[in-house]
Amino acid sequence: MELHETTAVGLRDLLAAGEVSAREVAGHYLGRIEGLNPLLGAFVTVTADTALEDAARADEALIAARRADRPPAPLHGMPLAWKDLWEVAGVRTTYGTAALEHVRADADHPLVARVHADGALSLGKTQVPEFGLNCYSENRIAAPARNPLDPRLSPGGSSGGSAAAVAAGMLPFAPGNDGGGSVRIPAAACGLVGLKPGLGTVPTDLGNGVRDAWGAPRLVVSGPLARDATDAALLMDSLVGGTGGAYLAAARAASPAGGRPLCIGVSLRSPFETRYDLALEPAARAALDAGVALLEAAGHRVEDAAVRYDNRYASAFQTIWTAGLADAAIPAAGEPRLTRITREFRDRALRRPPADKLAAAAILRRIAEDCRAQWGRYDAVLTPALAQTPREIGYYTSHGADDDYRLQCQYTPFTSVVNVAGVPAIVLPTHTTPEGLSMGVQLIGRRGSEAGLLALAAQLGGA
Repeated sequence: MELHETTAVGLRDLLAAGEVSAREVAGHYLGRIEGLNPLLGAFVTVTADTALEDAARADEALIAARRADRPPAPLHGMPLAWKDLWEVAGVRTTYGTAALEHVRADADHPLVARVHADGALSLGKTQVPEFGLNCYSENRIAAPARNPLDPRLSPGGSSGGSAAAVAAGMLPFAPGNDGGGSVRIPAAACGLVGLKPGLGTVPTDLGNGVRDAWGAPRLVVSGPLARDATDAALLMDSLVGGTGGAYLAAARAASPAGGRPLCIGVSLRSPFETRYDLALEPAARAALDAGVALLEAAGHRVEDAAVRYDNRYASAFQTIWTAGLADAAIPAAGEPRLTRITREFRDRALRRPPADKLAAAAILRRIAEDCRAQWGRYDAVLTPALAQTPREIGYYTSHGADDDYRLQCQYTPFTSVVNVAGVPAIVLPTHTTPEGLSMGVQLIGRRGSEAGLLALAAQLGGA
């Protein structure tokens, strides 16, 4: 078996046992990147020299740990990469935009530092949409990220480059972040498991508090992308820190709620349905039906969930989702280099009265409470992961801002409301189309149920 065919947990074990060296592993994955990235555009920056130097130091550290009778670091020698929205010391950060100067970071972002402290090695930075705004990974600074299942198609976004890298075997797993579906959407598009934790589960996500400047729930959280639930759990343990391997143990046990049957509510409702025409494609329906069948085969009770959403959601979410663009320090010379959707939404955000943003934030807070109450009647709520199969490169960007945004909502109508509610959700593949594309389901849990969702995903075959 090639190294990239090994699970992340299996690779971790090989490295910890000294059966392969960190330098050998880094070299193998760098070779994969060199061969595949020209086609897939997953990486914006590859830090090969630094990665090999860090790998050599990791090999020395393992020898020293053995001599001192100490265990190796939890992610000793494990290669990964960071979305080009996170700062990595000594590496340029582009934020996916041509409107800003690309400056080398002086220090690691706190989450980067947390995972590197566990022994992980960075191979570079992965492709994102401009400022991580969209559900595709195309911008004006580098080639678009492409879906390894069909390179004509998008791998989703905003963690699309990372998902493409994992799905293509350029990385064993990858951290992502998710403010409206940015881990779950590319996981679903590329046939991966993607976990969006609840707000505050990953401590570094709380650096700016639990609410934004307007009082809306903080949307963006960090979570793992991996080929199965146990690999996702291994990375989740590192993202959180200090868990003692609890997430990995839960996934390996694959016994949610101690083995009792769960009550799962199924919903096809979306808070965007009052604004846009939404339709579930046959492949999305087949994935949902397969998810129901897997849950029932595992002994869980599945029933229709009578979920309803406030019809003000679509307007309030768009207001808050784009509000931060008004605060971006973009020089006048850089404005023309913004993508069309960013430029138009930024202009609207700059002109929008503060009272409108405060009102939208208040609406989202009420919606968050309502969603938690409705979903909380079940152990988990099942929805489609996506409403449509992945779209071709350029499908969204060939339109103006409003149509671009509408098409994104029609593709991903089930994800953003989970961020507003601040609860965890996991996506896993359940169906493969005749064309070889992957489609999946989303399971929304209660606050604090990340370990249970990983166990459930593993039980359903995501392990």
